[in-house]
Amino acid sequence: MEFSKAEKKEIEYLQTRYPDSRSLTLPLMWMIQKRKGHVSDEAVYLIADELKIPPIWVEEVRSWYSMFTREKEGKYVLEVCNNISCSLLGSQAIIDCLCDKLGVKVGETTKDGLFTIKKAECLGSCGTGPMMQIDDNYYELLTEEKIDKILENLRDGKEHEQQPQVFPEYK
Repeated sequence: MEFSKAEKKEIEYLQTRYPDSRSLTLPLMWMIQKRKGHVSDEAVYLIADELKIPPIWVEEVRSWYSMFTREKEGKYVLEVCNNISCSLLGSQAIIDCLCDKLGVKVGETTKDGLFTIKKAECLGSCGTGPMMQIDDNYYELLTEEKIDKILENLRDGKEHEQQPQVFPEYK
């Protein structure tokens, strides 16, 4: 594994903006994750070598931020909020529904490489739970019927087709 010529050029530019090489750890991790879909152990050593820092410093960053993954995930990462508000509104039922429909457990990827299911601590949509995030899109007030439609749309290539949100009346 190595950085491409274009990536090397980007790294040279970033070094002019971040004189402390440790500050480049995040941008280089994003660079690799964007290209490979994850930040492998090999990538940790590549980044450490490029920045001339100990690999443990890179590993500390990778393990701290949940957006960096060690292994390739599915094309669609289904992150279901499981914080207290969403839990009280039924997020575990949504997680169970997704696991049943996709035939995988939380943290696993479907055999076709399309879906990975993850639990998220909080996605900041407490009033509209249960909810999940796929890429930068929120799916709120989830039901089994909505899950069926979302999965159908994603399988059919209709990425992130959402219906206008209708909020329940609060009494």
